[in-house]
Amino acid sequence: MTVVNPQKRTRNFLELWNMSFGFFGIQYGWALQMANTSAIYEYLGANPEQIPLLWLAAPVSGLIAQPIIGYMSDHTWGPLGRRRPYFLVGAILSSLALILMPNASNLWIAAGLLWILDTSVNISMEPFRAFIADLLPKKQHTKGFAMQSFFIGSGAVIASLSPWILTHLFNLNNHSPAPNTIPLTVKVSFYIGAFVFFSTVLWTVLTTEEKPPKNLEALQKSVKNQSIGNKFLEIFSLIKAMPNTMKQLAIVQFFTWLGIFCLFLYFPPAVAHNIFGAVNENSTLYTEGIEWAGICIAVYNGVCFLFSWLLPKLTEITSKKITHSVCLLCGGVGIISLFWIENPYFILLPMVGFGMAWSSTLAIPYALLSPTIPEKNMGLYMGLFNAFIVIPQIFAALGLGWIMHNFLGSNRLLVVVLGGFSLMVAALLIHSVDEAESVNKTQQKLSLS
Repeated sequence: MTVVNPQKRTRNFLELWNMSFGFFGIQYGWALQMANTSAIYEYLGANPEQIPLLWLAAPVSGLIAQPIIGYMSDHTWGPLGRRRPYFLVGAILSSLALILMPNASNLWIAAGLLWILDTSVNISMEPFRAFIADLLPKKQHTKGFAMQSFFIGSGAVIASLSPWILTHLFNLNNHSPAPNTIPLTVKVSFYIGAFVFFSTVLWTVLTTEEKPPKNLEALQKSVKNQSIGNKFLEIFSLIKAMPNTMKQLAIVQFFTWLGIFCLFLYFPPAVAHNIFGAVNENSTLYTEGIEWAGICIAVYNGVCFLFSWLLPKLTEITSKKITHSVCLLCGGVGIISLFWIENPYFILLPMVGFGMAWSSTLAIPYALLSPTIPEKNMGLYMGLFNAFIVIPQIFAALGLGWIMHNFLGSNRLLVVVLGGFSLMVAALLIHSVDEAESVNKTQQKLSLS
């Protein structure tokens, strides 16, 4: 037996803001991880071929944690409600990991801390997607996910800029660090991220109420009596019965996130080495390149949170699939164009295209999926859908190092460009996905036949 939210009503702007505000902190911490982890690995002595494997912890932890956390939150009810206990526990653990990671003394400790950090972030982040579907009527799902995109973009902007701000506005000493040490600005940025992560998630926990289900007593008795084996059997049976739209979107997500992960893995080091011309990781030129990459990341996330306000209107004018396809094409073309760029300032234009793709990726696939999912299993299916995001990341983590060494001459920029082509494939595949209206019509035909 699962929890079903008995009251769904149209929410005003402030309520939408409060229920999504925690995503600002989650993305703040996640953006720090995305923008700085590869550089941290290189500061600690990693070579380019090692970086994908060192990142393996992140997607593997997501693959394991997200469906399990989703299922658990479907079957949870306590003083803080259904999803909010996971928000809070994840925020506490993530904040501790953010404090520890930039103080890693060697490469393998940093990799282990990434595992802890990414698992903790998933504990908070996964139920947030189901939270929107729990509390909002279907007509507000796109607005709800777009609001999350707004906070994802704005949180990432500030997080990505923080090392540059600390260097140039607060004059923290950041240049020419000693060998195998992490710059002070990176450490301070992670400390700030820990505070922001915890405080914003706490805001959502305290300001957004979850109503108890009418069958609360029966639910608690059912959960208490259900064995672990039966729980896993239920998860397996629900996975087998996943909606067809979800299967179709899984293929789109594979190519989308393969492209995005190529950018996450190598964009900052590629800017430092390929465009700034840094020869080693302990040079001032390398640090300046990493800082500029942070500014570029801030630009695409800035585009993301501004563009997120336009997404609901664009989907009304065209459709969710057409909007998402165009956005992915803009992102793919932008990333591919990096191959011909030599002036760092010209990187900002492709970041606009990728920001549009990023905004759409964080909202539209979930808006396409949520109407096709049974409400009582929303957490599990959202967790499973997020797991489809990490499968291409595992593929990249296991294979990109070998591809770089054997075919790409250890050129970081070529991996990023390869990601652009993957986004373009996803832009074509999205047109094969059935929207909720098509799914409903098909089900009606089957029932009449």
